[in-house]
Amino acid sequence: MATVPAFLNPSFLSPKPKLKPPQPSTTTFSLTKPFLTLPPPPSFSSFRLQRWRLAPRPTSAVLKDHLGRVTKTWSDFTSLNYWVVLDYYRLVNSVNALEPKIQSLSDEQLTAKTVEFRRRLRQGETLADIQAEAFAVVREAARRKLGMRHFDVQIIGGAVLHDGSIAEMKTGEGKTLVSTLAAYLNALTGEGVHVVTVNDYLAQRDAEWMGRVHRFLGLSVGLIQRGMTAEERRSNYRCDITYTNNSELGFDYLRDNLAGNSGQLVMRWPKPFHFAIVDEVDSVLIDEGRNPLLISGEASKDAARYPVAAKMAELLVQGLHYNVELKDNSVELTEEGIALAETALETNDLWDENDPWARFVMNALKAKEFYRRDVQYIVRDGKALIINELTGRVEEKRRWSEGIHQAVEAKEGLKIQADSVIVAQITYQSLFKLYPKLSGMTGTAKTEEKEFLKMFQIPVIEVPTNLPNIRKDLPIQAFATARGKWDHVRQEVAYMFRLGRPVLVGTTSVENSEHLSDLLREWNIPHNVLNARPKYAGKEAEIVAQAGQKNAITISTNMAGRGTDIILGGNPKMLAREIIEDQLLSALTREAPNVEVDGGEISKKVLSKIKVGSSSLALLAKAALMAKYVCKSEGKSWTYQKAKTLILEAVEMSQSINLKDIEKLVDEESEMYPLGPTIALAYLSVLKDCEVHCSREGYEVKKIGGLHVIGTSLHESRRIDNQLRGRAGRQGDPGSTRFMVSLQDEMFQKFNFDTEWAVRLISKITNDEDVPIEGETIVKQLLALQINVEKYFFGIRKSLVEFDEVLEVQRKHVYDLRQLILTGDSESCSQYILQYMQAVVDEIVFGNVDPLKHPRSWSLGKLLKEFISIAGRLLDDSFAGITKDALLKSLGQLQDSSSIDIDSFYLPNLPKPSNSFRGIRRKSSSLKRWLAICSDDLTVNGRYRATINLLRKYLGDTLIASYLNVIEESGYDDAYVKEIERAVLVKTLDCFWRDHLINMNRLSSAVNIRSFGHRNPLEEYKIDGCRFFISMLSATRRLTVETLLQYWSSPMESQELFL
Repeated sequence: MATVPAFLNPSFLSPKPKLKPPQPSTTTFSLTKPFLTLPPPPSFSSFRLQRWRLAPRPTSAVLKDHLGRVTKTWSDFTSLNYWVVLDYYRLVNSVNALEPKIQSLSDEQLTAKTVEFRRRLRQGETLADIQAEAFAVVREAARRKLGMRHFDVQIIGGAVLHDGSIAEMKTGEGKTLVSTLAAYLNALTGEGVHVVTVNDYLAQRDAEWMGRVHRFLGLSVGLIQRGMTAEERRSNYRCDITYTNNSELGFDYLRDNLAGNSGQLVMRWPKPFHFAIVDEVDSVLIDEGRNPLLISGEASKDAARYPVAAKMAELLVQGLHYNVELKDNSVELTEEGIALAETALETNDLWDENDPWARFVMNALKAKEFYRRDVQYIVRDGKALIINELTGRVEEKRRWSEGIHQAVEAKEGLKIQADSVIVAQITYQSLFKLYPKLSGMTGTAKTEEKEFLKMFQIPVIEVPTNLPNIRKDLPIQAFATARGKWDHVRQEVAYMFRLGRPVLVGTTSVENSEHLSDLLREWNIPHNVLNARPKYAGKEAEIVAQAGQKNAITISTNMAGRGTDIILGGNPKMLAREIIEDQLLSALTREAPNVEVDGGEISKKVLSKIKVGSSSLALLAKAALMAKYVCKSEGKSWTYQKAKTLILEAVEMSQSINLKDIEKLVDEESEMYPLGPTIALAYLSVLKDCEVHCSREGYEVKKIGGLHVIGTSLHESRRIDNQLRGRAGRQGDPGSTRFMVSLQDEMFQKFNFDTEWAVRLISKITNDEDVPIEGETIVKQLLALQINVEKYFFGIRKSLVEFDEVLEVQRKHVYDLRQLILTGDSESCSQYILQYMQAVVDEIVFGNVDPLKHPRSWSLGKLLKEFISIAGRLLDDSFAGITKDALLKSLGQLQDSSSIDIDSFYLPNLPKPSNSFRGIRRKSSSLKRWLAICSDDLTVNGRYRATINLLRKYLGDTLIASYLNVIEESGYDDAYVKEIERAVLVKTLDCFWRDHLINMNRLSSAVNIRSFGHRNPLEEYKIDGCRFFISMLSATRRLTVETLLQYWSSPMESQELFL
């Protein structure tokens, strides 16, 4: 279409556009001339619009549009998703048929339905049998407690979640409400349901908001938040439904598998996972899938090397001393760079194990090239804090591993915190695979459906919208230079501002958001910025609340991760709370807000004022007067944060208690100055005024076109772009989106894409590089580049999952064993010890015998030496005197024996094991060990296999009997003995597992080099990883046995166990 951008076209601006008659043309792309030639004055009176029309619209283009719509309708009809959704309507019809009956129930009868459902499940019915009725009950409970009734499409969404699928629902379609259906139904089994969000704020909001429905129906609702104690976490995980965020869930799982005893566990062991609903599932499993969760411990003493390496990195020049690969953030030193570094650092070899500088220099170069301030991190209070690339928020508790964070601290001249070593790790993919049943919700997952199916076996079901989507997605505009792009973004924002339309501009970094803010400030355009800086982040809720108001301009980093809808006309609840805070905070506290915590002032220029009614003003005045009196008479002095918390609690009271009950509270506590209920009444009154104002303004915003979203660059995935687009046009509202990209954007540079063809094309068309081009050709080329990026990152995630699957099997074995030790009874713990002793004996025997050769060729002397070194002082003097010849003679006599009494078996002419196998339990245990020895396949078939098994039996009995005997002689009670055994088992396992993780991480890096030898890195990783794991288990068993034997041989000398 040969026109200027559609936002200059009157038909784009009007709510009901009139179609113009088609006119012939053959042009396939269009140019846009900047319509603001000079920065306008504050009045914007001198706006000049220039339109360049290359050619009228062709008749074929109109026919193509109609054909496109017909094709889309036909493809929808023939898709599998269409028929799956159609099948779900049978459930919807059943729920709707039950609605009149459920509505007739009293509150008590409705609550009693939960008890009835649980009874029916115990009697043999399944969740499928009660699904329709349970959904109808939840729908009615939500209507009564929240004033929200599930739409039919939300019933479908709930069914999709219950079936263990991913429900793709567009922004604003009520995913939070949908989760209540599947959460309630699956919580009826009593095994626990986890609703997982992407941050603490959303978890708390949903637990309080949706929790009203579950609590009304008699279910317990828990909330996991950062900073909670172990006891609080334990209590919340025991609830029927627990709201948490993905990182807290992962770290709780890891911490539970580092616990020293069962009293430190917080999750529902032995089955901590049952059913999970993951909000923004694509963000959690795909975007964050590349970053494993790590728990680290301090390890290195080389902190002084980081500043030296940082100075060294400043001397090195890219291209001369080192080369950079932006795609995978790797650095390679050249010969010149190595020589210069070795000279400057006064070392002969950067990779010298005794003086290792290579790692520090490489990390310093990575910090210099890839980790940019205000993009990947910000500096606050002398610390380098990571910015989450997906949400734009600061993550204070997170640190980069492998010395990267220390290198960044050295680059910025900050205090360097101690290096770390991995103690426990898991990826989100492995974590959520632990759930027998997993589901998720998101607005954008269909483009990644193949990945979900391949890696998690979870289908994506696209749930239809309740109202048709009328948002207009305008063509992408491409610029040759970044300068031209940012100038055009400013022009488009200015034009929309004149129209009064709210605008949301999405940027990819703090740096870009502040650059655009400076450009808008030059033209005196009022706006708000939302990024990771504390002065902005502290006011996030208020900024988002007014982002849909008339004339509101909002610049945000990664709006896709904000988790809050933008409502046209403004969010009345948030605006009402803001009014309450403005009026009452000064009366409650004299403390000024801390900009670093509470955020700075937000721009309210040109936004329409909310008219607060006289009754609201009277209630506000009453609350302010009461607050001042309470402060003065009772001597209370609230901090700013405490005052805000008081107001928030009053707001929550207004939402959870009906109006009559609040008025009753005010009357009952009139002599005690009921400040909370009074603020709640004022809030409810102000809320009504805000609802009227927002409704009226929302209507005006809809008339002029709704929210306009501008994307300032393409992301590494189409899905992220679609999330940004989804901010406009929610719930059938009008809206529009436009993406503007430049060929200097980071994505094109990072992946070395050839964009010269586009620059040449622009040069042929116009001499002005700041003029954008748009059209199908450009869009196809850009999307093709974006798809290549998606494929690249899919390959990384796929490789990560495949490598992690090796570690996943090993982790499951270790963690299952660990939990059995911690939560099992004392007898099972003792059985592990006896099994370990037999296994250690077996390893000694197998290392020195051969079932195919005669015992005279065995290494019997070495065997005896190893066995005596393990048993130590526990063996009596008679056994210590056994010689190689005596053992060989005994084995020879054994072969001549015609029968053997296994209960009292011992080798002829050798010391008999002490009689410690008294009692049925110990005799049974001894017999089981013998049966295990006979049935295992550890010994290859040979003439002397039976002799080897009997030797294993004799040495095992000797060691175990000596151990049991010395415990009895020690005089300690069984409880103390079992506690010592449990402590040794757990500590030894943790020690070797920690070392194993380090070795596996090193191995994952090392095997990639083997690809140069035409060997498959994954296969090499599997083979060596398996070998490492077997060695780790063997070392664990041996050290456990040695430690226990050493301890009980002299318990008074062993006050502590040093492993």
